[in-house]
Amino acid sequence: MRKLFLLVCLLFIGKTYAQQILSEKERAIVIDEILDDRFNNLLPDLMDSAGLDMWVIISREYNEDPVIKTMLPATWLNARRRTILLFYRNKEKNTIEKLAVARYNVGKNIVSAWDKEQEPDQWKRLVQLISERNPNKIGLNFSKDHNIADGLVKTDYEEFMENLPKKYTSKVVSAQQLAVRWIETRSEREMVIYDQLVDITHDIIAEAFSEKVITPGVTRTSDVVWWMRQKVTDLGLDTWFHPTVDVQRSEKDNASKFYSFADKPDDMVILPGDLMHCDFGITYLRLNTDCQELAYVLKPEETSAPDFLIDGLKDGNRVQDFLTTNMKKGKSGNDILAKSLSEAKAAGLKPSIYTHPLGMYGHSAGTTIGMWDSQGGVMRDDGENYLLNPNTVYAIELNTTVNIPEWNRDIRIMLEEAGFYGEDGFRYVNGRQTELLLIPRVKGHQGN
Repeated sequence: MRKLFLLVCLLFIGKTYAQQILSEKERAIVIDEILDDRFNNLLPDLMDSAGLDMWVIISREYNEDPVIKTMLPATWLNARRRTILLFYRNKEKNTIEKLAVARYNVGKNIVSAWDKEQEPDQWKRLVQLISERNPNKIGLNFSKDHNIADGLVKTDYEEFMENLPKKYTSKVVSAQQLAVRWIETRSEREMVIYDQLVDITHDIIAEAFSEKVITPGVTRTSDVVWWMRQKVTDLGLDTWFHPTVDVQRSEKDNASKFYSFADKPDDMVILPGDLMHCDFGITYLRLNTDCQELAYVLKPEETSAPDFLIDGLKDGNRVQDFLTTNMKKGKSGNDILAKSLSEAKAAGLKPSIYTHPLGMYGHSAGTTIGMWDSQGGVMRDDGENYLLNPNTVYAIELNTTVNIPEWNRDIRIMLEEAGFYGEDGFRYVNGRQTELLLIPRVKGHQGN
């Protein structure tokens, strides 16, 4: 009995380590170390690239700017009162000051520069710091085209401008380029961690799409969705969106139609012969994943998926290849989209591409390559001209429509995988699906 207990404990520990989940204390250490690296080694170059020598970020508790949320230390779950951060870059001296016009240091990187007893007015203290440094440009987080770079609320903007000396008002500009670059750019250590995040995501999907969770004829798609949510909670992780699980099957079953993205079926009993699809992502160490994979539910006499579904997945992989081959530094999202769609269609495919930045947010800031309802390109003042930068991560999200004569219908092969675009080109963060998952996994006694 004791041996059995020890074996169970070892299996549990092994599984825990396989998932590579850190304790809360360990996570806090990693988060703060990554922030140290980003503030001291990444931010100066980003400010130089954006042509800003001063960046002022203003936010209030429970109404946080999306950028400031990514800058708070691990022990700060929210801003405190009104938190004002001031970054000043002196390129000639190669220095960067990281100051907080707040009652507290913001972690160990951003030092409090406000003594309320000496200067009771927070805005006046901010103006003193600005005047002492006499910046050429003052970047604020307002933006028409980038939601994540538009975190400065109206009241804080008005108070800032009312208190700012007139000689500086003409120097106030949008910090949208800097804000987007801060959000989209990944450090070397973050990419090591990202591989583990996507690996965890793949493991959860593989378990969800298995006989451990699914009993054909009994289990419903909603059961799998809630299993995934519970699994994430049990592992001590979070998810940034509610997962979806859906099925496509032969038209003669009259229960699986070619639905639109805005009208997916909510709940279906999973049956042998179904092509299953999920959309699932996790949040861990302030990074996010976003993954769509496919599984096939074996019929009693089968030991593999039908060739027409295997070929359909290959077509989906071909669309991925057209897209990722066209991801080049300095290209706009619209240019990449148009070229990829054109080449895929010329190859006889029926593609749809809607790839988005991925990182500190699930639908993050950066180069958008199509939307599912905007295959002609993303039309906004700056969005179509926002160029692809290195050291960025994307959810390579797309589908291709495939006609299945055996099912008397069209189906969509929908795929999504995390991909990294670096100085040396594109790679998948943790691989991609090239084979259908099988439910149940094939055992030696299966088949006739």
